[in-house]
Amino acid sequence: MSRIILFVLLVIAPFIGFAQDPTPDGTHETWEYVLEYSGDVLQIGLPLTAGIFTLAKKDYEGTKKYAFSLATNMAVTYTLKHYVHKKRPEGRGSYDSFPSGHTSSAFSGASFIQRRYGWKYGKYAYLLAGVVGVSRMEGPDGYHDIWDVLGGAAVGIGSTYLYTKSYEESDLKLGFSATKDVKMLTLKLNF
Repeated sequence: MSRIILFVLLVIAPFIGFAQDPTPDGTHETWEYVLEYSGDVLQIGLPLTAGIFTLAKKDYEGTKKYAFSLATNMAVTYTLKHYVHKKRPEGRGSYDSFPSGHTSSAFSGASFIQRRYGWKYGKYAYLLAGVVGVSRMEGPDGYHDIWDVLGGAAVGIGSTYLYTKSYEESDLKLGFSATKDVKMLTLKLNF
């Protein structure tokens, strides 16, 4: 069931934009609207997928960690929007450009998936989060510039790394210890 929901959210939903006439003024191409709509869907789809992952794996500790991570992400994002007060590049007159909320949300979900469950899933999640970032700059309205998107990605990833550890313990551990006269680097490999 969750695979069907994920398929609809990530694959089919963005193409609904093709069924509409998205260029009434003729100044933008259809792909720009599809890209923007894809970013809108994925900014919700990636965090939702991260939450579904925790429930599907019965990783309730991960569910709790992700809730803290997502709440921190949103609090930091909207606090920065308020205090940085950067004007949006498309000329709307809004002063809430930095950081990109869509991007921070998408990267929060993607980084959680990667950090908790590994690169096997994380690489695809990060690719989709990158699509969200591009959609915020290259969509028909160009709501953000590169700095807004990079800021959003940093907030999303940073909030995840505050709370989240790998679901499965790694077989390889690296450690460092130092005293006044001795510096030691340790490498532990479990068989």
